[in-house]
Amino acid sequence: MGRKIYLEDIPLDEARGALEEALGKAGLDGPLGVESVRVADAAGRVTAEAVWARLSSPHYHASAMDGYAVRAQDTVGATETSPLQLTMFEDSDESETRAIRTAKVVNTGHPLPSWANAVIMIEHTQPLMAGERQVGIEIRAAVPPWQHVRPMGEDMVATELVLPANHRLRAVDLGAVAGSGNETVAVYRRPRVVIIPTGSELVALEAVKEKGLEAGDIIEYNSIVLAAQVQEWGGVATRWPIVPDDFTAIRDAVAAAAKGHDLVLVNAGSSAGSEDHTARVVQDLGALLVHGVAVRPGHPVIIGLLGSSAPDQMAVVREDAGQEPRSHDRIVPVIGVPGYPVSAALTGEIFVEPLLARWQRQRPYEAPTLRATLTRKAPSHTGDDDYVRVAVGQVGERVMATPVGGGAGVITSLVRADGIVRIPRFSEGLDAGSEVIVHLYRTSEEIARTIVAIGSHDLTIDLLAQFLAATGEGWRLTSANVGSLGGLAALRRGEAHLGGSHLLDPESGVYNDSYVRRYLPQQDVVLVTLVGREQGWIVRPGNPLGLCAWSDAARDELTIVNRQRGAGTRVLLDYELEKAGIDPEAVHGYRREEYTHLAVAAAVASGTADAGPGIRAAARALGMDFVPLAHERYDLVIPRLHYEGALLQPLLALLHNPTFRDEVASLPGYDVSIMGQKREISG
Repeated sequence: MGRKIYLEDIPLDEARGALEEALGKAGLDGPLGVESVRVADAAGRVTAEAVWARLSSPHYHASAMDGYAVRAQDTVGATETSPLQLTMFEDSDESETRAIRTAKVVNTGHPLPSWANAVIMIEHTQPLMAGERQVGIEIRAAVPPWQHVRPMGEDMVATELVLPANHRLRAVDLGAVAGSGNETVAVYRRPRVVIIPTGSELVALEAVKEKGLEAGDIIEYNSIVLAAQVQEWGGVATRWPIVPDDFTAIRDAVAAAAKGHDLVLVNAGSSAGSEDHTARVVQDLGALLVHGVAVRPGHPVIIGLLGSSAPDQMAVVREDAGQEPRSHDRIVPVIGVPGYPVSAALTGEIFVEPLLARWQRQRPYEAPTLRATLTRKAPSHTGDDDYVRVAVGQVGERVMATPVGGGAGVITSLVRADGIVRIPRFSEGLDAGSEVIVHLYRTSEEIARTIVAIGSHDLTIDLLAQFLAATGEGWRLTSANVGSLGGLAALRRGEAHLGGSHLLDPESGVYNDSYVRRYLPQQDVVLVTLVGREQGWIVRPGNPLGLCAWSDAARDELTIVNRQRGAGTRVLLDYELEKAGIDPEAVHGYRREEYTHLAVAAAVASGTADAGPGIRAAARALGMDFVPLAHERYDLVIPRLHYEGALLQPLLALLHNPTFRDEVASLPGYDVSIMGQKREISG
């Protein structure tokens, strides 16, 4: 008897086992059917039965070169000093079998005459002419039998096995199938998957441009992600229109969708809130197997079966035996997918992909792995398997994995991630320096061409990444925003190729030099200036509070948002507050921290803060105003070992690229006149 579990996190293996058991009882643990498709349309499909050659390929002895067909025995004795002459074969001869010491012109792919068993390349002959007419050839070397000949069946012989069953068809496979005389191929039917987005707050992407967005509106894109995953994994995806948070509406949509599909994905409504109806819908239409899996992100997953034409099958997966199963034509699995985008995408990888693979007689996808060193502590929920997104790069001899910040609602954390580190249940997390296994989203070759930058945030770092990618040479720049001091610490630990820094020495007025000497005392370092930029207050349009100095931070009516400890902007603000004799604890909002200039601007734009320290370009990007108060130098801090290495040369070359410099100069508040200047600090 299966278990019905309502928002009770169970181990991942147990959840998968419940689904597999139910599928087996319902007869859905294998392919969903077989169909015959044209070879030209079969790319990516999986063969349902073996493919046998109907014809040999080639089906005749074919010339492999442009030249002359000959009998190999007729060439015996030919040498440089004693050439042989062969007569041109005449098509009018009574019988090819009577031709002696003859040669016949053939081109690549032409059939050999029945009397020939070798081909001499045209370059290895001299023509014998009688006026304008060629009457023969002269050769200066003997040839072995079957030289430059593709014998019949060289590629495939009729009745030979071309491809086994359960083989996913690649481009080259299609050529082999067609070349063996097969016009069609039997393949498993592609699983039909419907994705139903639910939520009254959702707005279709197509409607955003026309109607705009209001506070509380959320663009619906999970169905786009899930549909793309389904297509990639060999299924046929259908995106259903958005269904509002209404039990009856969701139930009717699920019931209708189940009639023409093999799998139903209901997105959102899988938690236990007042508007989370998916679990009750599944109970009403079939059997609820699992509600809650011990996986993060993605723990409020729902797994169930819809419909039943065989009550004894459904009894296996129903705990509430008093409720009679409803009569439907077919049983269809349903997965309630959590609403947060990272949870939705990972639910696809964890549950949907293995199911689609099973229906196509394929093994679930196993990502390539590599061992890496964790650069930061990765905490874990004690009772859950944690799927930690990481950026990966090879720094020197070590491969480093840096956790990518962001919760389950941050889809860009998956975009930036190069792979996943799985932390098992009941672990207390992993400490910095731990060796981990990364399940890769990218190839090891891509990782080897990745530049790792850890340090202060700046918009031009994103531009560098964009320009590097645009070269088409496979170079990548991945960055982590941990502040200037955090970047220097990462460089000291050997976790990055470079770091961005803009740390002002209050005594000398020079940026970065003294900090590099302090934090990297044993290293030879090259400081390469990226930009000069303006710092100041990011404020709401019109500067309603009339800010004009750093000391305005102490005003009672002002609430700020700050940068994180160790950020160069935070160091600058602390310096200015100390100079003005202001206690930071007296500044409202001083302890509220953001990790990027854009995040500070977003906080001001949202109205949760009146102002925040940052750069002009971030203010302009979100339509805010800016109060300029300082001009600073932003440097790339690069250990000499990496500065002189081949990996960084494409990036350094961009600093002298006119197009890149013009792009940066177009950003408000940036000075590119000092871009590319360098100074060296010896350890």
